[in-house]
Amino acid sequence: MMYSQKVMDHFTNPRNVGEIETPDGVGEVGNAKCGDIMKIYLKVEENVITDVKFKTYGCGSAIASSSMATEMIKGKTVEEALNLTNKAVAEALDGLPPVKMHCSVLAEQAIKKALQDYARKNNLDIPGLTDIEIDDDHDHHEEIED
Repeated sequence: MMYSQKVMDHFTNPRNVGEIETPDGVGEVGNAKCGDIMKIYLKVEENVITDVKFKTYGCGSAIASSSMATEMIKGKTVEEALNLTNKAVAEALDGLPPVKMHCSVLAEQAIKKALQDYARKNNLDIPGLTDIEIDDDHDHHEEIED
């Protein structure tokens, strides 16, 4: 399996690893069966994500996806972060192997879950946040093409 330089860089030197002591929002996704578990911590001030950290248990692609996704939402507004797609994360990493695309999906979902948590804690109604379906039980085998 070939990984881009960016995937390797974010895997070997991940950005924003760790946790935030008193986060404004936390999102955890993943599933123990496949072994990828991702937790994102957000600090939000005046609707801007001022800090973001992650803890990911999983493969190199999962770690690289978390690292890149946190870089992409740092300093952005809540709405901008909400619009981050797994495709954008994968593209920023110069692509992921098809069998590893679910890692970028997890990163997107972890961020959305953290934003939902933030909205809930602050009684905010953020358009587009309520109707997100988080699918934790993803199947790894559907994306492999011969």
